[in-house]
Amino acid sequence: MPEKWDFWIDRGGTFTDVVARRPDGGYLSHKLLSENPEQYPDAALQGIRDLLGVTKTEAIPTDRIATVKMGTTVGTNALLERKGDRTLLVTTKGFRDVLRIGYQNRPRLFDLNIKLPEMLYERVCEVAGRFTAQGEERTALDLDAARAGLQAAYDDGIRACAIVFMHGYRYTAHEKAVATVAKDIGFTQISASHQVSPLMKIVGRGDTTVVDAYLSPILRRYVDRVAAELGDARLMFMQSNGGLTDASLFQGKDCILSGPAGGVVGAVRTTAMAGFEKIIGFDMGGTSTDVSHYAGAFERAFESEVAGIRVRAPMMHIHTVAAGGGSILHYDGARFTVGPDSAGANPGPACYRRGGPLAVTDCNVMLGKLNPEFFPKVFGPNGDEPLNREAVTEKFAALAVEISASGRDAMTPEAIAEGYLTIAVENMASAIKKISIQRGYDVSEYVLSCFGGAGGQHACLVADALGMKKVFIHPLAGVLSAYGMGLADIRAMRQRAVEEVLDEGLMPALSTALDELAAEGLAELYSQEIDDERITVLRKVHLRYQGTDTALVVDFADLATLISAFEEAHRQQFGFIDQSKSHVVEAVSVEAVGAGEPAVDAPLDTAGGGRLDSIPPLAHVQTYMAGRYHDAPVIDRNHMRPGDKVSGPAVLREDTATTVIEPGWQAAMTDVGHLILSRIQALPKRVAIGTDVDPVMLEIFNNLFMSTAEQMGLVLQMTTNSVNIKERLDFSCAVFDREGELIANAPHIPVHLGSMDESIKAVIRVHGTSMRPGDVFVLNAPYNGGTHLPDVTVITPVFDDDAAGAGAKALFYVASRGHHAEIGGISPGSMPPNSRTVEEEGILIDNIKLVDQGRFLETEMRALLASGPYPSRNPDSNIADLKAQIAACEKGVQELRRVVDHFGLDVVYAYMGHVQDNAEESVRRVIDVLQTGSFECPMDDGSKICVEVSINHQERTAKIDFTGTSAQLDTNFNAPTSVCRSAVLYVFRTLVDADIPLNAGCLKPITLVIPDDCMLNPKYPAAVVAGNVETSQNIVDCLYGALGRLAACQGTMNNFTFGNDQLQYYETICSGTPAGPGFDGTDAVHAHMTNSRLTDPEILEWRFPVMLDSFAIRPNSGGRGAYNGGAGILRRVRFLQPMTASILSCRRVVAPHGIAGGGDGEPGRCWVERADGGHEELSGCDSTEMGAEDVFVIQTPTGGAYGEAKS
Repeated sequence: MPEKWDFWIDRGGTFTDVVARRPDGGYLSHKLLSENPEQYPDAALQGIRDLLGVTKTEAIPTDRIATVKMGTTVGTNALLERKGDRTLLVTTKGFRDVLRIGYQNRPRLFDLNIKLPEMLYERVCEVAGRFTAQGEERTALDLDAARAGLQAAYDDGIRACAIVFMHGYRYTAHEKAVATVAKDIGFTQISASHQVSPLMKIVGRGDTTVVDAYLSPILRRYVDRVAAELGDARLMFMQSNGGLTDASLFQGKDCILSGPAGGVVGAVRTTAMAGFEKIIGFDMGGTSTDVSHYAGAFERAFESEVAGIRVRAPMMHIHTVAAGGGSILHYDGARFTVGPDSAGANPGPACYRRGGPLAVTDCNVMLGKLNPEFFPKVFGPNGDEPLNREAVTEKFAALAVEISASGRDAMTPEAIAEGYLTIAVENMASAIKKISIQRGYDVSEYVLSCFGGAGGQHACLVADALGMKKVFIHPLAGVLSAYGMGLADIRAMRQRAVEEVLDEGLMPALSTALDELAAEGLAELYSQEIDDERITVLRKVHLRYQGTDTALVVDFADLATLISAFEEAHRQQFGFIDQSKSHVVEAVSVEAVGAGEPAVDAPLDTAGGGRLDSIPPLAHVQTYMAGRYHDAPVIDRNHMRPGDKVSGPAVLREDTATTVIEPGWQAAMTDVGHLILSRIQALPKRVAIGTDVDPVMLEIFNNLFMSTAEQMGLVLQMTTNSVNIKERLDFSCAVFDREGELIANAPHIPVHLGSMDESIKAVIRVHGTSMRPGDVFVLNAPYNGGTHLPDVTVITPVFDDDAAGAGAKALFYVASRGHHAEIGGISPGSMPPNSRTVEEEGILIDNIKLVDQGRFLETEMRALLASGPYPSRNPDSNIADLKAQIAACEKGVQELRRVVDHFGLDVVYAYMGHVQDNAEESVRRVIDVLQTGSFECPMDDGSKICVEVSINHQERTAKIDFTGTSAQLDTNFNAPTSVCRSAVLYVFRTLVDADIPLNAGCLKPITLVIPDDCMLNPKYPAAVVAGNVETSQNIVDCLYGALGRLAACQGTMNNFTFGNDQLQYYETICSGTPAGPGFDGTDAVHAHMTNSRLTDPEILEWRFPVMLDSFAIRPNSGGRGAYNGGAGILRRVRFLQPMTASILSCRRVVAPHGIAGGGDGEPGRCWVERADGGHEELSGCDSTEMGAEDVFVIQTPTGGAYGEAKS
């Protein structure tokens, strides 16, 4: 038994939780606000003082403390608030902007004023010195330039530096040399990427290295301050990977999930005591909810994004959703939404007595589930007042009046509060689905391990939303993250990139690498005085199929066992294995584990236990559950004995949390004080909600339909073969009603968004009377619902009864569209710059069956792909992508059937109409404030797009008339009508200042006039490949010009392809975005009709015989005006062997226009610098043969300005 106190602390965003183990082995818990500067400077130290009975002015008696184990948000908060240390980035010459450009995608698809995360580094030092992907030193390191740059930064007061060189994860000499110079100069924080994150991908590894340099000094100062007050007491910190480490070893890159990781450990250890092996961790706090999955092993993500920063370091696989007790409630006149913004701790929800807005916690107060009498009295100026119920009831009453005034049916305050809770619960359930169901796990077999300050209030409702029957709540659930700190193991993790094909010859090298990493991990544990008998070493191999980007982690073993384990994991997560592909070892990793505290809860006295609903309550309160008021007992959990059972409705009061037992549920106390909540009455299979529109169910169905499309997208991304789909995310998935109208489209590529319903309607026209269950259709025909040939659409009808054969009725449709890397045509990559007929662009798939009543027509499809004068160069890839698209559609079918089973077909049909009506009304509100206008957009080839936008304010409609647009072109810049519709839909959706779903309702108030045989309504066999990617951007610019809303974007996607018969590569390249009223354009990010990612530079060089010489922003190259256009980029690609390279682009002659007096942006350029010194200028649509050491240079057009520049 310990002779001193142990403290386990979780310093969260809203509350700091402290669990103390007394010298006699008993536990105390304490909760206090993380930020309360009027009362104390540091919550963690104050918690220790409170439990030891020490005043603020007295020194902490460190001789009474054995250990302090802590998880902290100090680093996370510094990251979120951008308050880390001043940092210098040292990187390869030509790559100063590699982290800023990243993968070039914008975070929010429909934002016109694009806001990217602020970079963490203050300045950049570029240093000559270059290794190829294969390790050849092409350019020696310029150490003098490195020294000069480092010294200049040091002289300016910067003391932290991050060193990130191309391929530095594997070829470390240059990074090591620069680190030595930095140390000699006097930098106190030196983070080198080969040490921080020795894995391929310079963007993720670079961000991780920078965040380590940026946060480590902040952490060090905090650690030193805490350590100074704790004297000789041992101080340990929780890492993002779920393991403790000594305070002296705690690094910035390992702190980001410090607190949540403790919660996962606590949930796993405590739930295991109750005999549960499969758990879903559900940690609901004040600001957000963290969910996790456990089925025998801790799951980790090796690539994550936090606060806009990509992190390539092992972190607990935790999914966070912005739904906490402080999530703010919103009403937009039609529907309820919850979050993502939070009231936080200050001002907090309305009940916190600081004038805050209505939030989720207030719902529980309104419904009587949280009673001020039984909640800690820590509010008000002196921190001694109860929750303010009066403020809550007043605000809900005012909201009820607002809802009634907006024309909706009157709702009681209680119904409003319950509605908001329902939405919050659905948001949390969706987060759990993402880490379980979408990865192939059946959650009905799991127990919901519930913790966090707000978890118990919602546990039953979340379990019901997922079909889970059991909930586990530990006595310390309200402070379980803190408890988890005490139970965690001490862990040291090491990784090393391998990137080699797995075969018998590689096995010795893997074994050696793992032994070397194990030695490093063991040395770290030995330095923390961990004995051998407590140590376990776990050796892991990160395997993936060749050509894919998704690695799975398996235990190291012999070759056959490795492959078997990988295939089992792959089938579990993705539903298939691929015998045709070899296996690649991406990396190896080692985890040295020093066993932590055992989780042991002492048996309780059973005397007086075994009661059923007969425990004397503290009080009876009126609680509103399941649509009506109930008289519910308030039971003190401390008064329960082993065997006691409490049936809902009831409220359990605890020292650190409140647990709500909903009707149909029952709580049982085990012999060690655990609560097991079980559903004792079956949930109704179908929910009766009626078909009239309801603001709560409108949001629920918005989310359900969108979630279906997003789940389809995830399946497609995970199962596809194509880099375009898997990594560049050039795909879209959508749900349609029985008429083929768009209901929900996951926000992927905008040019797909409004055009896919034309594909569905084409299938209905041709196959509507003959389609049968098990049929799947495919098309890419631009004149029959498609856009351009590489975008292949797979469509699956959803039938009422698969067994009915010819009698089955199609209820809905789902579709997945993906950009195939190769579909034939006159140039590799199927994006020919100079095609004159659609036949030259590839294989035309004109609305045919892909699956006939369950039989995949592979032979027929391969025959089509091999037909004609320009067949596909890679039919195997086409077939693999089509199979993935079929799988994505099948996921959509399953999800829609589940929704129908739950709500009934009439309700689903009704809400498919309601969500369109909601979107329609949102667009009509935009039309209310628009004015009639016209605009003309000239193209590089002399053609033009003309549009007149006529606004009818009385009818709240708009007429979009493209009369005057040039006739069908001989070039490939013709855009099918579906592309034009998509552009119109995108523009009007961006003008709606709310997160409404994009669906067919957006176009209902809009009449489109597109003249026959113009370039926006071409006829077969017109070439169209540029219409989708180039003309679409110009249509958007023309519309914004007519509306006076925005200058021109770059007007192109800069489609760059290269390849030969064996290899094909395609990318689009970003530039500066246009300026608008009140905002500048943004540098180097995709705008408007595309948002596809760029392949990481190191991956690009690893897979293809090219070198990226540079990729940089051209400062101040955007149009100048009152608000400047965004700057463009310069991309230089060096070829290492002969290949054909093509560019398909525009705005090389006509500059992107400014608006309202703003200056034009710059036109783009392309040229080739030949190895023999020659210079070859290229047109916007051109193709050339590249020799070894030739360099292809792309200078993108830039965004136009808004408003006249001030003199």
